[in-house]
Amino acid sequence: MDVVSQRAPWLAHEKLDIIVKSGLLEGRARVLDLKDYERALVWIDRRFSHVLPAGLYAYWTTFCDVKVEIVDARAVRFEHPDLPVVLKSQMADRVLECVTVPAGHTAVWFRDGSFVETLAAGRYAFWKNIAEVKVVPVDMREMILDVAGQEIMTADKVTLRLNALVTYRVTDARLSVSVVDDARQALYRETQLVLRALVGARELDSFLADKDGVVTELEQGLRRRVSAQGLEVITAGIRDIILPGEMKDLLNKVTEAKKAAEANLIVRREETAAMRSQANTAKLLQDNPTLMRLRELEVLEKVAANAKLNVVLGDKGLTERVVNVL
Repeated sequence: MDVVSQRAPWLAHEKLDIIVKSGLLEGRARVLDLKDYERALVWIDRRFSHVLPAGLYAYWTTFCDVKVEIVDARAVRFEHPDLPVVLKSQMADRVLECVTVPAGHTAVWFRDGSFVETLAAGRYAFWKNIAEVKVVPVDMREMILDVAGQEIMTADKVTLRLNALVTYRVTDARLSVSVVDDARQALYRETQLVLRALVGARELDSFLADKDGVVTELEQGLRRRVSAQGLEVITAGIRDIILPGEMKDLLNKVTEAKKAAEANLIVRREETAAMRSQANTAKLLQDNPTLMRLRELEVLEKVAANAKLNVVLGDKGLTERVVNVL
């Protein structure tokens, strides 16, 4: 004979099955016989106590108020108004797996390898040992992919090193985890391929002169390729173009020569314009003696204003000429 206390709510005994069958617990205890797919939530004195897996249990009801809620675990996902309290209780980690989906994320839930649904940000619980549960969180915010150090040869056999940036976001969480194993890595590879195709079809001068066109084609090509992967390309761009050292020096010399030629052309153009203006002025003065006389007076006025003018008169003919000028 074993003596047990009824103050402890839980009756734990190695021969509990025999005691239950004997009928001794009728009216004294609450007996739970949980099947493989059943779980029990136990409240004692109106406070949640713990979660029970499948098995045989007994609770004294003489001194305690025992409330039990039987849950069918075949639904796999456990939903309850008191979920936060349940997850903090004893034995919860033995029967429940908790998953937290961060803000700005969506989780894709698979059961036994099959898609079930997408889960918004929040906290979720799943029954253990019922089915294979896989929850994959997916970041739905805008993200930046840095595609750095791509060495690409142009159509005229010049090797460039390109650094590109791609801004993207996930539009379909299910596709992003189902179609490819790593959506970010897949976008990285697609960016490499599109860049190689665009740059490899152009000569260096054409590529450098039409970088905006290359960027536009890059965006369009990426959008076509990754839309089936649940991704949306927002913007794409080429951040840096790095030329080989000898090619950089050669381009610098070419640019310097072009600028020098442009400068010489401008100087020659200005000189020609000045000479043409002088020729036109001379012709005008030749055809108009009065204008010539006014021009002479302007010169004398300037000389007289800036310095002392001494006029030395010699013979009569020189005097008359000076008077005539004045």
